[in-house]
Amino acid sequence: MNHSFHGLQLAIELAERQRDELAQVLARAQRQAQMGQQQLQQLQSYAQDTDARWIQGHHTALSPELIRHHYQFVERLQHAMGMQDGVIANLARQEAQCRASLVQAEMRVSGLKQVLEKRKLSLAATEQRREQGRMDEMAAMVHARRVAAAHLEDTR
Repeated sequence: MNHSFHGLQLAIELAERQRDELAQVLARAQRQAQMGQQQLQQLQSYAQDTDARWIQGHHTALSPELIRHHYQFVERLQHAMGMQDGVIANLARQEAQCRASLVQAEMRVSGLKQVLEKRKLSLAATEQRREQGRMDEMAAMVHARRVAAAHLEDTR
């Protein structure tokens, strides 16, 4: 009878492996999203430091060329932060997709385990009914023997 569950048990093992792999993929996606956020924070911190140094360090007259270079640098830094925002948004979407896939895989494992449990319960109930039938048959035979023995005693 255990053989009847073998295919279902294999399906559960496969589903669990797939679920575990998806959990690892989600963990990687979460790390990447976190690293992307850290990169953005580094860029923002660098931009703030640059602005602070610029404001504090240049009280004297500056050449137009130096001012232009500073603003170009700040513009490139702002552009890099904007691009990093896009990267973070993509990483967040990937993380959400990985999470959804993991939830589906967990639901599949849970569903397969429920099917296995229901089949085991059904098999146990069937076996219990068979055993009860055998016990009833044996009790009927014992009763019939007693009745026959009593009848035999009465006829003597």
